[in-house]
Amino acid sequence: MFFVKSKLYFMSEENKQESEKEPVTLKEEVKEEVSQQKLPEKDVSIVLPPATQVTTPKVNKSSKRRHIPKGQVHILCTYNNTIISMSDNSGNSLGWSSSGSIGFRGAKKSTPFAATLVTQKVIEKTARYGVKEVDVFVKGVGGGREASVRALIAAGIQVNGIKDITPVPHNGCRPKKPRRV
Repeated sequence: MFFVKSKLYFMSEENKQESEKEPVTLKEEVKEEVSQQKLPEKDVSIVLPPATQVTTPKVNKSSKRRHIPKGQVHILCTYNNTIISMSDNSGNSLGWSSSGSIGFRGAKKSTPFAATLVTQKVIEKTARYGVKEVDVFVKGVGGGREASVRALIAAGIQVNGIKDITPVPHNGCRPKKPRRV
């Protein structure tokens, strides 16, 4: 329903079915009715409740496919989990996965087999970007370090370099006092 020049109009059943078939903006319908009634266009005022407003779908700008030939792979292997993310050279994330998100629980999350499956999942997610060459950055001391890099190579991605970025303290923090039992 809508108001045109202080008169209340309801959409007939035929108009409702037509509007479900073809997305028509409300302004066009009002203009058609105004032209049929020969009312000046500046006198038209539309008042709708929020639930009945017609909106047009927004166009997703990121739906355009980007081609990124070279990227980075960041691998975090801890004693409890393996997290792998792929990004372009600027650091914008293309896709990620972890052994916990795949479905592994407990001690199985940190195994080399889980790391291999995580790597395959990341490659599937980012296949649409066309990444062919990567630089690999490995952090952590878990069991999936070598397995994830081997899975990258087995998938046909060229590995340009592998860098270990595990943080190492240079006698930084003071250790805890020993327990007195």
